[in-house]
Amino acid sequence: MEIIEKAPAKLNLFLDTPFRHPDGLPEWQMVMTSIDLADYVKVKPRSADQQILVDSDLGFLPHDQRNLAFQAARILQKQFSIAQGVEITIYKKIPVAAGMGGGSADAAAVLRALNCVWNLKLSLAELAKIGLRIDSDVPFCIYSQTAAVSGKGEIISPLPVLPPFWIILAKPRASVSTAGILKKIPYAELPHADFKKMLIAVANQNIDLMLPAMTNVLETVTAQNVPEILRLKQKMAAFGAQAAQMTGSGPTVFGICEHYSRAQHVYNSLKGFCDTVHLVRPCQLHSDCSHRN
Repeated sequence: MEIIEKAPAKLNLFLDTPFRHPDGLPEWQMVMTSIDLADYVKVKPRSADQQILVDSDLGFLPHDQRNLAFQAARILQKQFSIAQGVEITIYKKIPVAAGMGGGSADAAAVLRALNCVWNLKLSLAELAKIGLRIDSDVPFCIYSQTAAVSGKGEIISPLPVLPPFWIILAKPRASVSTAGILKKIPYAELPHADFKKMLIAVANQNIDLMLPAMTNVLETVTAQNVPEILRLKQKMAAFGAQAAQMTGSGPTVFGICEHYSRAQHVYNSLKGFCDTVHLVRPCQLHSDCSHRN
């Protein structure tokens, strides 16, 4: 049985980190959503041996244990003593090292697909727990729907569908190491935002409350190395975006517009300043095996 699984990118509408755990990992307070910019992951079991083979349409992606999709398959194979191998093919649309969780989305897609292929009958919550062993964004990507995310990334609380709006994405040429940014977080002087206010805004599907509540406390940390982030935010605002901020550890910046005509204007205007620009919408991924049986 061969499965092609959609792997949507994620955006951080709200990102704060109140403290660092003794093991060095941040405590998170986030509101995340999936968007309709997605990779596609093809998973095909191998009966001949237990090899895990990963391929992609991007030549520079690692195809071994450095690849999170490879790690996802290996963890399930070992944990459930699966005798089969698997062939994984990743069709990339999400920019690499962009703060949009592309590698985590691919790993989550592999977990969902192999859950069906190997008939493991794991719930999304069980898959998310396994996913945390791979990366802190994988649990959210298992669900791929608007949610509050806390703890080390493992506490996922689904939220209502967002009010309708358009998103303009702009990624500078610079790439960012998430691990490097997390080590630099200056907790002593970090300004914190009102998580509860953001949760209420999204729960009420109220964009007028949501936009001013948005924040990303890592923005100032990453912008020290990539000043283009702040320039893109300023340009988005000047071109008409109602809100603009960085996602994840960056460097991608996104702007929000309620109306398509304004979003199209921002998108067209930014294309003159940035090579990688996308116009997308939030999406919800409904993940179960029933439609494949």
